Amino acid sequence: MKLLLALLLIVVGGASALAFDPFAKAGIDRRPDAAVPLDTAFRDETGRTLTLRAAGEGRPILLVPVVHRCPNICGLTLAGIGEAVQLQKFVSGRDFTLIAFGIDPREGPAEAAQSIAGLRQNFPALQAGVHGLTGDAASIAAVMKPLGYRYAWDDDLNQYAHIAAVAVLTPDGRLSRWLYGITPDPTDVRLALTEAGEGRVGSWADQLLLLCYHYDPQTGRYGPLIWTLLRVAGGGTALFGLAWIGLALRRERRRQAAR
Repeated sequence: MKLLLALLLIVVGGASALAFDPFAKAGIDRRPDAAVPLDTAFRDETGRTLTLRAAGEGRPILLVPVVHRCPNICGLTLAGIGEAVQLQKFVSGRDFTLIAFGIDPREGPAEAAQSIAGLRQNFPALQAGVHGLTGDAASIAAVMKPLGYRYAWDDDLNQYAHIAAVAVLTPDGRLSRWLYGITPDPTDVRLALTEAGEGRVGSWADQLLLLCYHYDPQTGRYGPLIWTLLRVAGGGTALFGLAWIGLALRRERRRQAAR
């Protein structure tokens, strides 16, 4: 009887542990053109109240969800976007705003200041137009939920489980693109900012470049449009070939049946 009870406790305990998997709950749901509340108040790295609208100043926003004191990927994510920004032509503070957006409501300006200090120290291109924001749980969710960005608390790790990605927002707070991964490609950053700028960021050559590239929502990357067209053309050719073979076989069967 005792053995049976022990086994029952193990099974129930195991089922309970499996019922909540924070890493399974972390991810991004596709919500193209989703709008975030730009006037929700947060605190920046200096402790002052700041909204996304005030931080953006009418420019596209690179919004990077992070845990400012994260011991894992967040530092690498900020370093990755910092490197990508330095390797493309648009200027932070002039063409766009970069925001390290804290998703942990326990954090405050002191933690955000560490993130921003690291960015400014390691990346000369990020001396202006860079902010670290923190807020309460409701304010954070008000921005993250519309974007489809899911994160979950992990008791074992004592931190939030989340994935590395950058949301590219238009000046009026709509989601333009997600760039996935720790180190976005500089060309992807440039193209995403050009799109989010809606003609106000970049030259006519940048707008023309967009015609040559296609954004893949599955990978969060841009690829040359010619490869997409070649894949479509290749698929069409294959279908045509299969249809021709099927028609030829049908004619041959009819010929044999008529003999």
